[in-house]
Amino acid sequence: MSAVIVATSRADALAVELGRAGLDVVGTLRPEHPAAGAADALLESADALVLEVDARTLTAAVVAACDRAGVRVVPLCATDADIRLAASFGVGPALPVDADAWTVAEALRSPAAPGAAIGEPAAATSHVITVWGPPGAPGRSTMAVELAAELSRGGRRVGLVDADTHAPSIALMLGLADEGPGFAAACRQTERGGLDALELDRVSTRVRVGDGGMAVLPGLNRPSRWPELSDRRVTAALKACRTWSEYTVVDAASPLERDEEIVSDLTDGPRRNAATLAALRSADRVVAVMAADPVGVARFLRAYSELRAVVGATPVSVIANRLRPGTLGVDAHGQVRRTLERFAGIRDVWFVPRDARAVDAALLAGRPVADLPGTAALTLAVRRFAAEAVGSAPASARRARRRRRVGARVRAAGGAVAP
Repeated sequence: MSAVIVATSRADALAVELGRAGLDVVGTLRPEHPAAGAADALLESADALVLEVDARTLTAAVVAACDRAGVRVVPLCATDADIRLAASFGVGPALPVDADAWTVAEALRSPAAPGAAIGEPAAATSHVITVWGPPGAPGRSTMAVELAAELSRGGRRVGLVDADTHAPSIALMLGLADEGPGFAAACRQTERGGLDALELDRVSTRVRVGDGGMAVLPGLNRPSRWPELSDRRVTAALKACRTWSEYTVVDAASPLERDEEIVSDLTDGPRRNAATLAALRSADRVVAVMAADPVGVARFLRAYSELRAVVGATPVSVIANRLRPGTLGVDAHGQVRRTLERFAGIRDVWFVPRDARAVDAALLAGRPVADLPGTAALTLAVRRFAAEAVGSAPASARRARRRRRVGARVRAAGGAVAP
C-alpha cells in the first residue's frame, strides 16, 4: 500500500476518498506549503505527494525536498501553463485538477512517466540520442551525463554510452572504474551475435540518480584502443540498446572527418572517427552542444554544415552552453539567437547558464550535478530541455512555445501578433 500526502485545495475530501480506494494517506497539507517546516519530516514517511500545481506550489525547493526523501510527485493541473510547469520539472503524469480518487489511485499504482500529458500514452519505442559538439570542449560529456540523469527521473530505464574515441571521460566524471568491460565489450559481443539486454546489463554499471538511475557503458580506458569501436560494431551495439533502455544517450567525439583513407590502402580499414559517425547516423535525435562565447559560436558554425551532411534529416537540437553576459555583452541570448539564425538558419536554441560551482562540486563528488543537494541552475535548464526538446513535454506545451517564438520574431520586426 502506497503512503500518500495530499496537498490540494480539497485535501480533506480527497484524502478520505483515497483511503476508500485502498491508499494510506499519512497527511494533508496546504498546497502552497508542501515542503515547509514540519512537512519535511512528513515527506520522510511518504511514497508520493499528490500536489495541486501552480507557480506557488511547484517550485525547485519542493522538487528538491521530494528528491531527497525519494517521494514521487503526482501533479494535478488546471491549465496548460500548469502542465508545462510540471513538465519542466520532470514530474508526472499530469492529471486534471478535479480528478477523482480512483484516477489518482490508478496513477499512483502505475509506473511513473515524467512529463506525460493528460490523455497522452507513454512512448512505446526506444530512442537513441547522440550528444555532439565541435572541437574546443563545449561541454558535451557534461550535457550527456545531465541529460541522461534527467531522463531517468521517475524510474525510466536510461542507458548512457561513452563512444568517444579521442577523449573518453564519462567514467572519470562519475567516479567509475574504467577497467571494466563497458562499451568496447558490448561492441565485441556484436561480432559473436550475443549482445542482448541481459548482456548489456552485465557489462554496464548502474548509477543511481534521485528516484531513478542510469546504466552506464564506460568508454575506452586508453584512447589507443579506438579500432575496437568500428562503424559496424557501434551501429549493431546501439541497435541492441534499443531493446535495453527507453532512452540511450551517447557521448560522441567532435571530429567528423573521413580522411583516414589517406593513410590506409584498405577500403574497409579502421577509421578513428567511425564511432562518432555511426553514433550520429544511428540517432533519432542529435543534441549539438555549443560554447556560448564568440569562439565557441564560430567553431560551431564552421562544423554545423558538416554535421548536417552526416545526419541528413535527423532532428538536431542546439544547446548554447555556459552562457554568461561577460563574453557577449548586453542581450546575450538575443545575440546568440540572431547569429545562429542568420548564418545557419537555426531558430530553436536552448540555453544552459554557466554554473561552475555546481559542475566543480559534481566532479569532486563523482556524481551528476542533478544528484547534488539542492537544484542547480544548470539542472533546471537541462530539465527544461529534456521536457521540451526530447519529447517529454505535452504537445500543447510545445505548440505554446512555438507560438511564443513566432510572436517574439513578429514583435521584433515591428509587426502585430494575431490573437
